[in-house]
Amino acid sequence: MPLKPDTFANLYKPDVISCLADLSNDEVFTPPDVANKMLDMLPQELFRDPSTKFLDPACKSGVFLREIAKRLIAGLADKIPNLQERCDWIFQNQLYGIAITELTSLLARRSVYCSKYPNSPFSITKFKNVQGNILYHKMKHTWKNGSCIYCGTAENGSLNDITREGMESHAYEFIHTLNPGEIFKMKFDVIISNPPYQLGDSGAFASASPIYQKFVEQAKKLNPRYMAMIIPSRWFAGGKGLDDFRNNMLHDDRIRVLHDYQMGSDCFPGTRIAGGVCYFLWNRDHRGECEVFNHDGNDITSSMVRPLLETGADTFIRMNEAVPILRKVQALNEESFSSIVSPRKPFGLTSDFFADPSKYNLPSVSDEQQNGQIRIVGTYKYKTVWKYADKKYPFPNGSEKLWKYKVFVSQVLDAGFDWTKERLSPFLGLPGDACTETFLTVGLYDNQQTAENVISYMNTRFFHLLMFLKKVSHHVTSKVYEYVPMQDFSHPWNDEMLYKKYHLTESEINFIETHIREPWTDDEIKHKLNMAGGNE
Repeated sequence: MPLKPDTFANLYKPDVISCLADLSNDEVFTPPDVANKMLDMLPQELFRDPSTKFLDPACKSGVFLREIAKRLIAGLADKIPNLQERCDWIFQNQLYGIAITELTSLLARRSVYCSKYPNSPFSITKFKNVQGNILYHKMKHTWKNGSCIYCGTAENGSLNDITREGMESHAYEFIHTLNPGEIFKMKFDVIISNPPYQLGDSGAFASASPIYQKFVEQAKKLNPRYMAMIIPSRWFAGGKGLDDFRNNMLHDDRIRVLHDYQMGSDCFPGTRIAGGVCYFLWNRDHRGECEVFNHDGNDITSSMVRPLLETGADTFIRMNEAVPILRKVQALNEESFSSIVSPRKPFGLTSDFFADPSKYNLPSVSDEQQNGQIRIVGTYKYKTVWKYADKKYPFPNGSEKLWKYKVFVSQVLDAGFDWTKERLSPFLGLPGDACTETFLTVGLYDNQQTAENVISYMNTRFFHLLMFLKKVSHHVTSKVYEYVPMQDFSHPWNDEMLYKKYHLTESEINFIETHIREPWTDDEIKHKLNMAGGNE
C-alpha cells in the first residue's frame, strides 16, 4: 500500500521510545531528543545525499536510525519525489544496524520499519528477509584463561548464566570479531550509537568492567567519515580498563566536538550514571582542537575551543572556566597535595571492621580503660563511630602514623553526583587515632596547629574546585587531589589569600564562588559524620 505524505508527521505520537528511555540502568535507551542533538553535530548535507550510509552498531530502540530516516525523508524529497520510492531507497540502501539482543532487534525493527518483520505487509518498505538491515546474530564468548578474549567478561563471573541455554549471552556481535567490516561488507559514512556501558566480571556491581570503549575502538577500525557516540564520562580520568582508551582519546585530534554532562540524568532521566555522560563527534578528515560544551540540564553553560589534553595534565578538564585557573596554578610548578594523601586502608583496616570486631581481634575496652588507649574511627550501620582498643593493637600497616597528628577525610563523596553541592568534611586526628578504609589520612604532623591549618586549606572553595577536576566517581582517592597544589602550612588559609596568590581574575573568582558551595558549619559537619558515615 503506498505511503501517504503525512505518514511520518503523525506516526510517532505519543513517542513510545521516550518512555523506554526511562526503563533501564544497564543498557540505557536513548531519548529521541538526545539522539537528535547528536545528529545535529553532523554536517546536515549528509541527509541530502542519497549515497550516505549510516550504521548503529548497538541498536536498542532503533531511535538513531528512526531519526536519521526522518531527516533523509525530508532531505531527499527533491531528488526522489515519490515518497514510497524515497523510503524504499533510504531504508534499504542507507540505514543499517546491529542489535545487541534478540529482543532489541525486534524493537528496533518495529520503530524503524513499523514492523518487527520487515518482509511483512505491515513494513513501510518490503525486504526479502526477516531482518532487513537491522541484524542480530547470537554470538558466543571465546574463553581464554578465564575471560572472553573480545570483551573481557569473566567466564565464572556474575554473567555466568550466559552459558545457560536460552539466556542472553551479552556477547555483542560488533565487538566479538576481529574484523567488524565483515558484518556488512561495506563502508559507512557515519557510525552513531549509544553502546552498552559495562559488564559484571565477578558477581559484584563495584567490579563491573566498562565495555563502551570497545565499541568506539571497533568503530574506528571501520574508518567512517564521522563517528558520534554517547558514553559515560568516566573515561576522562581512566581507571579500570580505560587507561589506554583515555590516552588514545585525549591525543586524538579528530574529536572535534564534545558535549559533557556532569549529571547523567540530564541526558537519561531516571538513571544514575557515576561521573556523568558525554557525546562526541569524531571527524576522520579534519584535525584540530575540540569545541567543548558544558551542560547543566538543558542549558549549555559554556563552550570553548581547546585541546582535550591540557599541557601538564593527564586527564580531561571538564569545566571550561576552570582551564585558565588550572593553567595559573600549574605555572608555579608546586608539589601536588596528593603526595600527602594516604592510599586506601591507611592502617590496613577494611570498611567492615566494626561489623564484627572479634573477627579482627579487637577486644572491648570499658569506659574506665579508655584513658590512654587508641581510638579507631570508622562506620557502622551508615554512621560514623569511634571504637577504643589497647594501644598495643597490631595494625596490619600504618602504625608509624598512629602517634602523630593527622587529618582524616572520607574516601567517598557523593551528593547525587552534583559537584556544586558536594563538600569534603576533613577532621582532626589526634595522636593515638586510627581509621578504617572509610577514611584516608592527610599528612603527619608534630603539632595540632599545623593539622588545623591543613584543614583550613581543604575547606576552601579553591581547593574543592581543583579537586573536582579529577573526580569522576564517588571515590576520592589520592589521585583526585593531583591538581591541588601544596601550600605552606605554617599558617591557615582562606580563599581570598589563594585568589591573590594565583592572580585570579574577577570572573574566575565569581565562577568558583557561584559553583562551589560555602564550607560546612561545625554543626553540619557533626551531623554529616553522625548520619552519613563520613560520606557526603
